Amino acid sequence: MEFTRVGKVGLRGAASLCPFHAGHRNYNSILIVPNGGQWGEWGKVESCPKGHAYGFSLKVKTEREQGVIDDDTSLNGIRLHCSSGGVVQSTVGPWGEWTEVKECPRGYLVAFALNVEAPKGPADDTAANNIRFSCGDGVILEGESPTFGTYGQWSKRCTAGAICGIQTKVEAPAPGDSTALNDVRFFCCD
Repeated sequence: MEFTRVGKVGLRGAASLCPFHAGHRNYNSILIVPNGGQWGEWGKVESCPKGHAYGFSLKVKTEREQGVIDDDTSLNGIRLHCSSGGVVQSTVGPWGEWTEVKECPRGYLVAFALNVEAPKGPADDTAANNIRFSCGDGVILEGESPTFGTYGQWSKRCTAGAICGIQTKVEAPAPGDSTALNDVRFFCCD
């Protein structure tokens, strides 16, 4: 089977919406950033059954120097840890290990910024590499992942409530150069 890279599709900026259905929850806004990677397909929206996300963990392939060992992908997945118990995730790439949970000391996740490496042409691409979240009380949490790119601008904050759902854009394994996770959207619930 041959995989091809797909051009960027999806929302631009931030969208505030009337209540809509995400997974099995209603949400009031979607948090997005403009610097997501261009390859892959959007997975299913998944959301906490109740409550909000108080923390996160990442699935990362941990090369220390880009290009040294075969194909670098860095960020492969993001899990939200829910106040109602359990975790939710959208599509996840096949490489790497899950990091320890980063938790808001008080409150929930309300905004994010994504670290992305710009396309490198024929060289080894990694796309999304790391993420930062802002907690409702202003505390900033950052993932533990190799950082080959740069952080873009922060998303808007949840207009009400906090993050309760996730949707990731992941490139399937491809011969030669795979990027895994490219972009992410978060859904806010009251």
